This record gives sequence, structure tokens and C-alpha cells, in this order.
Amino acid sequence: MTICASCAHENADGAKFCQECGSELSAPAQERRKLATLLFCDVSGSTAMGERLDSEAVRELMFRYFHQMRSAIEGHGGTVEKFVGDAVLAVFGVPLVHEDDALRATRAALEMRKRLEDLNEELERRFGAKLQLRIGINTGEVVSGDASSRETFVTGDAVNVAARLEQAAQPGEILLGELSAALSRAEVEPLAPIAAKGKSEPVPVFRLLAAPPSAARAERPLVGRERKLEQLQTLLEQAVSESRCLLASVVGEPGVGKTRLVSEFCSRLGSRARILVGRCLSYGEGITYWPLAEIVRQAASIRDEDSREQARAKLEQLCDARAARAVSAFVGLGAEATLEEAPWAFATLLSSLAQEQPLLLVVEDVHWAEEALLELLEDVAGRIRQPVLLLATARPECDWHPEVRLQPLAEDEIALMLASSILATEQRAEVVRRSGGNPLFAEELAAYLRECPDAGEIPPTLSALLSARLDLLSEAERACAEHGAVEGELFHRGAVETLSHDGDVQPLLERLGERELIRSAPALFVDEAAFRFKHALVRDAAYSGISKRLRAELHERCADWLADKAGDRLEELEEIVGYHLEQACRYRRELGLASEELAERAGWHLATAGRRALWRLNYRVAAGLLERAAEMTRPLRLDVHLELDLARSHAQSPAAAAAIAAAASERARLAGDQTGAALAQLFAVNVHLLEGGARTDDLDRCVRVVIPMLEQAGDHAGLGDAFSALVSIANVRGQYEAWARAAEQAIHHTRLTGRPASVLFGLGIALAQGPRRADEAILTFDAVAGETPPPSSLLDRAVLAAMLARFDEAWPLAREASARLEELGADPVLSEASLAQIAMLAGDHEAAASRLRRLLGHLEQRYARPSFTAVAVFLGRVLCELGRFDEAEPLAQSGRDEGGEEDLQGQALWRQVQALVLASRGESESAETLAREAIAIVEQTDGLNMAGDAYCDLAAVLTAAGRTDEGAGALEQALERYERKQNLAMVAQVRPRLEDLRAALT
Repeated sequence: MTICASCAHENADGAKFCQECGSELSAPAQERRKLATLLFCDVSGSTAMGERLDSEAVRELMFRYFHQMRSAIEGHGGTVEKFVGDAVLAVFGVPLVHEDDALRATRAALEMRKRLEDLNEELERRFGAKLQLRIGINTGEVVSGDASSRETFVTGDAVNVAARLEQAAQPGEILLGELSAALSRAEVEPLAPIAAKGKSEPVPVFRLLAAPPSAARAERPLVGRERKLEQLQTLLEQAVSESRCLLASVVGEPGVGKTRLVSEFCSRLGSRARILVGRCLSYGEGITYWPLAEIVRQAASIRDEDSREQARAKLEQLCDARAARAVSAFVGLGAEATLEEAPWAFATLLSSLAQEQPLLLVVEDVHWAEEALLELLEDVAGRIRQPVLLLATARPECDWHPEVRLQPLAEDEIALMLASSILATEQRAEVVRRSGGNPLFAEELAAYLRECPDAGEIPPTLSALLSARLDLLSEAERACAEHGAVEGELFHRGAVETLSHDGDVQPLLERLGERELIRSAPALFVDEAAFRFKHALVRDAAYSGISKRLRAELHERCADWLADKAGDRLEELEEIVGYHLEQACRYRRELGLASEELAERAGWHLATAGRRALWRLNYRVAAGLLERAAEMTRPLRLDVHLELDLARSHAQSPAAAAAIAAAASERARLAGDQTGAALAQLFAVNVHLLEGGARTDDLDRCVRVVIPMLEQAGDHAGLGDAFSALVSIANVRGQYEAWARAAEQAIHHTRLTGRPASVLFGLGIALAQGPRRADEAILTFDAVAGETPPPSSLLDRAVLAAMLARFDEAWPLAREASARLEELGADPVLSEASLAQIAMLAGDHEAAASRLRRLLGHLEQRYARPSFTAVAVFLGRVLCELGRFDEAEPLAQSGRDEGGEEDLQGQALWRQVQALVLASRGESESAETLAREAIAIVEQTDGLNMAGDAYCDLAAVLTAAGRTDEGAGALEQALERYERKQNLAMVAQVRPRLEDLRAALT
């Protein structure tokens, strides 16, 4: 009897067409004997719960229970055969055989138990009851049929033993049969054998304690690589003995066995190390941190159905909340973080994981990695002081920390590898001769000869051989492989079904698996089965056979499926969706079939991913993504904001940024977009101003023109840029209140665009130096900055606290901010200017001078001349306070010679220092002239602290000339400014000096 797949009608054997619907009937599947692992699971407590609960509530509960169990089983490559009441029967090894089916079953069982624990928290809260699992796992020979034929999927004694083990298990217990325990290499505890119905001898039983974290064992024994395994073991031992992170790569040609070697190494380690694996994708720029995302999800047991809050909560169980928040930003779980936080955050997480046992991190295919990932991994490794081995696999063109180089195997080693092959002796000898020592070539050639024993000419290269093997597939099988290749080396059944329009593709996938072209793999999505091509070259061979026209169509449909499947995880997968749409668009353009709508969609996804990278200050990645987005949209329309974000991504090359903005401005002008032209011109002038190539008046004129236009258009992104330009103007002019107001407006408009709240546009500096009272300034800062301001801004807040003479608050806050900056990889000396300010407010000028000298040496080495000049003059004033005038004079001269003409603070400060130097020599007239020039300059600003300092210096000059009464008057002016600012620390220093002068006058 043959069952029709279309209408399920039962037809007589031998019928070619269904008697009911006329559909063509396929031949019934042949029964096969296979070694499989069975998992039998039943739940206890459901009957008692059902007696107390409403039937609908029980139905909902059991639906969720079955959903979670199925997801856990399929996530490890198993197949649910059936649900019987509360029981679940699953099989590993049918229809697809894996070399580690027993291991997969044990891991699935542990995850099922964990998922029920999570479900029980809600059950206890809602119903005051819990469920418990009993699980039995057994490995043995079964007879497998075809699931679609309504025949029993698997039968045999192994199934019955799995059921007996489940029945013998206590609630919450997982029992294994003898073969399952041996094949899984799990950590087990032997129990007393149990009597099983139909068995003449008691059945050995083992309680599962833990599954090994190692990778799967390969199907064939590893040959010729023992010395390489010893090298890897030596590297791990070195990491343990030195308690640090070592970087190493296994390097070799495609197919030489890099992944196989690492897999065997992981398998032999067993439970002696914690093993986490991530893989670089070959999609090009954008998916920078994908391997780290995979590693983090494994480490924290984050499931795709977990909400962002749940995922971050799991991370916080592994490391502190601040590190968890930063890591979250780089693995697509929201939150906000900048690139500077990434090395410290990942190092914190990995160090925590390595505290209990050594950690092995495997990053596969780093030849596809972006430079940003490799730099991050090196930075992270340098911070770890725990036993960690970061092991990569790479092709020879990627020379990244090579430690183990794999050469082709010798002919006798290839022969040993093929010893169990069913090939005839002469065929095996031909495979050995032609393989060139490449294990993958040997395996594929052996498979080709098995499938095509009468083959005439043998394909000469591995690429040609893989293509030839694909040519042996049926049309449907070949299309299935090609559709999987469109998604990538890792692909999902749902994607293949979407691309094929053929409904259930599982039988086709099974046949590809039986031909050893694909293997089961962990899925990215719940309720999805995933597969991986045996090798990237197999995927490439399948993909190369697709026409460009069809590639365009398939990539677009794959992007639609992926975006729909991602749901709330779209942010994590945005680059991949954009990649598929980009590929579709490029192929259409090559064929003269360009689609404006498709290009817009591709550009939008790539730009969204690029902007997120830009917000994290990952300029290199942002530049690549944003340029690709611009290439999609430039032929269609002008997007000034995209161009300006691209310019921003070139922050480390101001000339390039200005050129991009100027070009966008010209295109906007030609297109008649006056607002866009003005905004882009504003950006270009602002960059030139920061580089000293423009004047504030030029920028001011641009801002006054563009702001009304942007307000009318409701363009918050543009308004953020405009008010940022006002910040630049106010900074140069010393207009600190205008700076603070512009910064608040820039923050407001920028946040409306979705950018992170940590961008503060120097608000803390403006509040510390400007006319607002210090206590009001702190309140403003806290209200605007939120709970997690950047560490550099916290230094400004610490200065404000010091002005209020709250040094017990200022010093700890400043040290915390400085430590955070150092954790993030910033040079610690960059905090010294703020720490020197606090020391001066505390009256400790020696400490201030020491800190400034350290900072000055750092800046001099880095040739940062503008910053060097500003710090040098600041140091000169501190040295004058200490009476070291000869040391101060050269510093004042550097300010005079190199200071910017429009930099009012710098122009005033060098005059103040030189005035004090001249006064010390008795050159009173020249000293007074410079001191009063400085007063005239600072009075053009609203910097109360600047004015107070300038009047203090004038008082010193006048007093040194014997004009005590005028000196007292200058100190009164200084005191008035400090009191207006509520700079209580300086009030405490100046008032006694003023009283001494007044006393001298009387």
C-alpha cells in the first residue's frame, strides 16, 4: 500500500498515480537498519495538576511544554517521532546520521531539563505546582522507515530499552544505556542494572551528570596529526601555567583538515576545559562581531526566544552589570556601548568564565574576519590574566598568529584514512595518488567513485570534483543544495522551503545528508532545523551553478525570510539582511534589471547597521557599511544624512570627511536641495574649523542659515549637526553658557534620531567652566547625562564637586572615571588634566604640576600640538604658583607662538603666565600690560573661573609692584567671580589672601 503525499489516500502497491487526486505517487521508502540514539521523556506531576486546573489552562500549559521540548531536541539535531500523552520519543541519527548522535542526545536532555526549570518558575508562581522530567537515552540498531508514509519511523529493541530506562528514572533524573554513555563521553555515574521486560540479562544503567562541552567526533579516525595535537596541547598548558591568554592559529589550505584537527583536540580535552566556538562569516564587511556573538550566546546559554532583558540578565550572572551591558551592544542585544568599551567588557566576561577551569575559544575561518575583529581579539587577549587559549583556523593568506601549520598528508596516511572505504583496491590506490595529500579531496573523490563507479575521466581539481559530485544529484536535490547555498554555509530548512516553493524539503535534505554533502547544525531560530555544508568549498560549488538572474531573485526572497524570521532580533541580523538585498541588487544591475525599490531596501538595512557601528565609534566598520549603503542609493537619489554619516565615519581623517561633505553639498545644490546643500556645507566648514582651517564667523553664518530650514523640515538629525556646530563656535569663543545650551539642544535632537544617550557634546566642560552656579550645573549634568554618562564626562562632574569643596565626593568620582577610562583602553594620562584641576582647587599645586608634566610628556610623544600647547600654558601657570618662574616662561612662549588666534582662553592664559614671570623680575610695567590684556580677553567670554584666575594673576602682578591697594581690588574682582560661580574651593583660597592685603593696608 502506498500513501499519497498530496491527499493521504491509500493506494494499492504498484500504482503510479493516486486513485483519489491523480497525483504521481513516489515509490515507498526502503526500510533501513541504522545505529541511532533514542530519547524517551515523560513528565510527572501533570495528572495532579490537571485535577486542580481548568482544562484550557492545562491545554495551554502542555502546549508550551511540548513546544519547549521539541525546540530543545531539534536544536541539537534530533527528530521528534511522536508525542504520546505526556511522553516524547525523539531519535538522533534518523534520518540524518551524525558522528556524535549520542552526545547530541545527552545535551538535548540536559537542555530539556533546564527549559522545564525555567517553565516551572512561572508554573509555581501561577499555579503553585511544578513538573518534573524522567528521561531515558539508549543507543542501538533500529529499523527506520519513511515518516511521510505513516509507517513507524523507528522500531527495534533499542526503542524499548530507552522506554524502560525512562520508567526506571526518578523525577528529574536522566538515565543512559551502556553504549550511549560510552559514545557520548558524558560524565556519568554507574547505577545498579535494571531488569527489563523481554531482556534475559539486567540492563546496565548510568545516571547522566554532565555532557562534555567538546566538539563532535569525526566519522573517520584522525591520521597523521598526532604531533599537531601535541602542539595544541602544549599551547593550552602554556596558557594555564602562565595564567594568560595565548593567541594561535591552525593554518592550512582548504580541505587539509584544520577544522577536523581542532575538533579532535576539543574531543580529547573533554571536561578539562570549557570550550566555546564562533565562526566568521564570508559575507564581507559588517558582520564584524558575529563569532563573538556566537561565543557569548553559548557562554550565557542565551536562546533565540529569550528577550533582550532575559539575555542581559543571563550575562549579568557571568560578569558585572557594566561589562554585561557593553557586551550586549556588540552581540545584538541592544544597550549602548562604544568601541572603547569592547576590549575591557569582553576581557571581563572571558576572565570570569576562565576562573573555574581553562577556557578554549575557537574562532573558525579568520581569513574572512574583518580587521576590526582581529584587533579587538588581540586587545582582549592582552587584558586577560586567566588561562585562555584563543585558537583560530585560517587559510595561508591570513598570517594571524600562526602556530600550527598543516601540510598535506603522506600517501600512506591517506591510505590509512580510506582503509574502511568500500572502494576496490585499484580505486583506492587511484584516490590516494590523485588526492595530493588533501583529506577533503580524498574523501570527496572516494564518494564520487562510490556514486559513479563507471566514471571515465576523474575531475582534476577539488573544485571540479565537487561540481561533478553535485552533477550526480537529481534536479530536485541539486536545487535544494543551491537554495541552501544562497543563505550561506549555514542554512535553515525554512529558508530552503521559502526559496524552493516545493513545500516539505526534508526528504531532499536527508538525501544530501546521506551523500555527506551537508550536516545538521545548531539553528539560529527556534522551531527551525539548520544545516551546514560539509565544507565552504561545497557551498561555493553549489552556489556557482546558479544563474545571476536566479541569484538575484533568491537573495531577495532569502532576505525577506530572514527579516521575517528575525523579528525582535533584526538588529543582530541587520547586516546579513542587507547583504542579501545588496547581492540581489548588484546582480539585477549587472543584468540591466535595476530595481529602485530593491536598492532602497538594501541601502536602508546597510545604513542602519552602519549607523549602529558609528554610534559605537567603530569607524572602520561604519565606513564600509555606509559606503555600501551609499552605493545602493546614489544612482537613485541624494541622501545628505547618509553622506554626512559616511563623512563622520572618517573621523580619523578630517580631510576625507570634509571632502565627502563638500561633494554631497555640491550634489545637493545641483539637485535643488537648498537645505541639504547648506547642511553638508555646514559640516565641511565645521571640520575645517576643528582643524584650524576656518574661522568661527564662517561657521556661524552657515549655522544661522540652516537652522530655520531644518526646523521647518522637522529634521532632528540635521538639527543635531547644527547645534553641534554651535558647540564648536562657543568652545573657540569661550562662550560657555551658549556651549551648554547648544549641547543640550544637540543632545535632545540627536536622541530623537535614536542615537545613544551617551553623546554629550562636551556638556560637562561647558557647565564646569561657564557662568552657571556649580550646584545648578551638577543638577543639569545629572538630568541630561542619565545613569551611565561616559567616563570623560564624569571627570567634569568631579571638577564641579571639587568647586563646591566636596572633595570627599570629587576624588573618588575622578578616580573611578579614570579607572574606567583605563579599563576601556584609554591611556590613563588623559585623565590627568581633570585630576590636576581638582588638585589645584584643593590647593595642592605640587600634585597638579606633577600630573600636568606627565600629561605633557604623553602629548609630546604623540605630536598632538594643539593639546600640547594648551596643557603647557596651564602647567606654566601652576609653576608660577610654586614660584618656579624660569620653568614657566618657555611654556608661556609656546602658547604665544603656537596658540590659535581665536582661542580666547589660550590667548589670555599665556599672557597671564608671562605677566607673572615678568613681575618676578621686577618688570612691572610690561607685566601689568599683559595681565590687563588677559583681563580684556577673558571679559569677552562668560567663563567665571577664567575671569577669577585672570584677576588673581593681575593682583599678584600689582602686589609685586608694591601697589597693594590695587592688588586688593583685583582680588575682590576675582572673589566676586568665584562666588558667582559658587566655586567655594577658590573662595576659600582667595579670601585669606584678600584679608592679608587689607590687613597690610591698615
